[in-house]
Amino acid sequence: MSYHVDEVRAQYPALSEGFAHLDGAAGTQTAAPVIEAIAGTLRRAVSNRGTAFESARRGNQIVADAREAVADLVGGQADGVVFGASATALTYRVANTLAQDWVPGDEVVVSRLDHDANVRPWVRAATAAGATVRWAEFDPKTGELPAEQYAALLSPRTRLVAVTGASNAIGTIPPVREIADLAHAAGALVYVDGVHATPHLPTDIGELGADFYVTSAYKWSGPHLAAVIADPGRWETLSPAKLMPAPDSVPDRFELGTLSFELLAGVTAAVDHLASLTGHRGDRRTRVRAGLAEAAAYEATLLDRLLTGLAAMPEVTVCPAPDHRCPTVSFRMDGQSPADTARALGDAGVCVFSGDYYAYEYFTVTGLRDTGGAVRASIYHYNTADEVDRLLNNLAEVR
Repeated sequence: MSYHVDEVRAQYPALSEGFAHLDGAAGTQTAAPVIEAIAGTLRRAVSNRGTAFESARRGNQIVADAREAVADLVGGQADGVVFGASATALTYRVANTLAQDWVPGDEVVVSRLDHDANVRPWVRAATAAGATVRWAEFDPKTGELPAEQYAALLSPRTRLVAVTGASNAIGTIPPVREIADLAHAAGALVYVDGVHATPHLPTDIGELGADFYVTSAYKWSGPHLAAVIADPGRWETLSPAKLMPAPDSVPDRFELGTLSFELLAGVTAAVDHLASLTGHRGDRRTRVRAGLAEAAAYEATLLDRLLTGLAAMPEVTVCPAPDHRCPTVSFRMDGQSPADTARALGDAGVCVFSGDYYAYEYFTVTGLRDTGGAVRASIYHYNTADEVDRLLNNLAEVR
């Protein structure tokens, strides 16, 4: 494998503090080029977008560059990239906009495997419109989200299917394309939550069959900013709530207020960073896909190491998940609350989270939410085998 983790780690100043950051699913550390891009933008004159003078034209260019970068990351079109404060905020915006055309008797399908940000906006919008909510269930024994069940869940009245690209709780990668094909055959739109998938998989929204795809930059080495991507023609059919003087053009009419130019510059730098993970040549889209593929292969070796180590501890119970998954693991230690386990590991410098991580439905169905959820260890492309061993060794001491 040509992946050189030491060179990658050198690009993350925060890692010099010495903590083992196995908490990437909640947000990664920031790459140095991103930090430099944000600081550099703040150091020079950038004005609100316009054409009359140079600093206003800089604002235009920063926005355009960021749209192009995200389009390269996910395989979309730059004019279809809408930015917002978070994936949650953007999903509520899309849900409320789409629901303007829903009527009683319409239906939406959501999944119990999803982060609540891809559940609650659709449930609330459906309820307000008098539409019916149908639920896709995961298999608690395998962690899979079977595509076959969607045939029974869909009908000619289904307006939208919301599904995760990867579970932020146990890492499951559902068969999104199969689900999307079934949804489209019924005449429904497909909204994919790619927040957890994007950092770990080469993404192509066309291959997924996603009509909308949402991602958060702070999950892939960037700043706290999110984007939802759709075909520009799809956006043209929608009329969001907006201020009267705000632009009517797509994608601008979906963005509330002035965008953060410094954070957008950081988004572009983050995509460039992902493209730098590979030695492949070509355009940025090609390099991003190659870089994420190499990182994913490297992360898979660490995941195997982690799962093998946890399996050797009889007092540790790992939440079931399929082989085809992102490098994310949830587990519990017998006789100890997940919060206490995470705190003990944190005291040893190993950063992991506990709780339900907003995977509300998953932990409710499994019966774990009321007793503290689970401990989550999530691997990112800057983690090392030593850090995985550090987690395992400290777990052995905790027990």
